[in-house]
Order: sequence, then structure tokens, then C-alpha cells
Amino acid sequence: MDALSLKKINRRDFIRAGAATAGMLALGNTAFAKDRTVQLTVLHTNDVHSRVEPFPMDGSRNQGLGGVARRAALINQIRREQDNVLLLDAGDIFQGTPYFNLYGGEVEMTLMSDMGYDAATMGNHDFDNGIAGFVKQLPHANFPFLVSNYNFDNTELKGKTQSYKVFKKGGLKIGVFGLGIELNGLVNKKNYGDTIYLDPIAKANEVASILKNDEHCDLVICLSHLGYKYKDEKVSDQILAKSTRNINLIIGGHTHTFMKAPEDILNLDGKVTTVNQVGFAGINLGRLDYFFNHDAGTHKMVSAVYPVHQYGLV
Repeated sequence: MDALSLKKINRRDFIRAGAATAGMLALGNTAFAKDRTVQLTVLHTNDVHSRVEPFPMDGSRNQGLGGVARRAALINQIRREQDNVLLLDAGDIFQGTPYFNLYGGEVEMTLMSDMGYDAATMGNHDFDNGIAGFVKQLPHANFPFLVSNYNFDNTELKGKTQSYKVFKKGGLKIGVFGLGIELNGLVNKKNYGDTIYLDPIAKANEVASILKNDEHCDLVICLSHLGYKYKDEKVSDQILAKSTRNINLIIGGHTHTFMKAPEDILNLDGKVTTVNQVGFAGINLGRLDYFFNHDAGTHKMVSAVYPVHQYGLV
């Protein structure tokens, strides 16, 4: 993208987020004075569903929204302004446009790699070409797929995903792990083969404990494709948050929920777990800025949702 295009990126939301950031850093003589604070910016998407181009201008509800070029411009702008950025996706990368039907996921994986995604988890639609189809596209992904509650030992995916990964940014350690939804009854058995589904709450507690207590992470993030909430007692992000320990942030997917702001839920220890999700099709980019103070051992967070269509080539 040329310099002229970059100058034309809409900055209203940046100004709003910047004001919140400045306010956080201007707390005077408190423990969050600027010179003792490290800022981490978490960017996230979910359920992009092969939406490479903006929705067509056809009079539909989503006309003109989204688009990878616009998202890339927005991400690049944020990276120029912030030193410590993580870019994450909560699954359902595949299925939804002819790009997937024609190229089987190569375009999506390549573009995510070009945008510098740090990690993603798998959604149910990422099995739509079967496990072999997913494995075929992995060489185009230069980021890991994190899935802790699918056992792939008897499939072609054995050894090709990770349960978790620890990222280091600005002296911070950020642990990220992934959870997938129950595939039985949702995905054709031939597409997921001998994948074994493990209880997501038990697995989340196990992995989050490792990240917090063994890896000594400053922040623990779960990439969840369980869904935000349901009318019944099916495991959701809300239930996950209140049934676990040591998770600071759940980045959700599957239910295509457009959350205007994150939700804070008290976990088993009475501590806050934040849940967020930003719709589908790359219409929005989620942003959460964490401000850590090592002296006090505490952190604060501010959030924003960026409508991607405001940041396009104009």
C-alpha cells in the first residue's frame, strides 16, 4: 500500500482508542505511571469464512463491509503505533465464498500469513475439506494452530497442531491456547475421522494452570470456538469463564456474535475473565490494550471494536 492510501485511512476509532490509552497512562503517581507500564495490544478476528473481498454492493445488509486489504491496512497502522502486538483468530477460517471452493483454503492461509497472524484455533468449518484437506493447506500457514481439546493422534493432523504457545512481548509472557467445539453431530464424521473430542472445561483448567503456574505467564488467552452463549447448558464461553481458573481473556467464535464491548465474568476464584467476540466475515477487528505494571503485579485493560470498512483504500 502506498503512502497516500495510508494517509486516507479513517482515524476516528484510533483517536478514541488513543484517548483511552492516554488516560490509562496519565494516572499520575499511581502504580500505572507511564515509565513503569508495558502495553500489550491484542487484535483478533473470528469466523472470517473465506471472506477475502468486501461484501458486494448489492443492497444486502453487509454490503461494502470487510475485506482483507482493508484489514491488513488497519493492522499495519496499529503495528506502526504499538510495539507489542498479538494478532489472533478464533476459527472458521474456511468456507463461505468461492475462494474456498476453488482453492481449498490456500488463499486464506496465505493472506493470514501475509498479515502476520501469530496463532489461530480450528473451527468446525475448518474440517469442511476433511482433515487431509486441512493438512494440505498447512504449508501456507506460517503461524501455529492451537487446539488443546482435540486428540489428533490417529489422524493426519498428529503433531501438526499445538496445545498452547507462549509469546514474549516487551518483557511479558503471554500464554495462548485453543478450544474446539464438539464435532459429533455438527461435522460429517468422514471429515474429522478419528479425532477425539476432550472435555473443554477440564482441558482449559489443565492448560491454563500450566501456563500460569509452570510457564509463569503474565496473561493467559483462550482462543475458543465454543460459542458465546446458548439457551441450554451447552458449554459456551460464558460457562467456560465461570467454570475455570487462570484465564484472563477468552477470544470467542462460532456464534457470530457482534459484541459492542467485552464481557467480564467472575471465574472460580472470583477473578475476572474477559470474553470478547467480533461477529463474522472480517467485518470487525477486535482490539484489547492491556497495561501491565510489574512492580504492582497488576494490569488494566481498555477495548475497542474497529469496523474494517472504514479503513479501506479510498
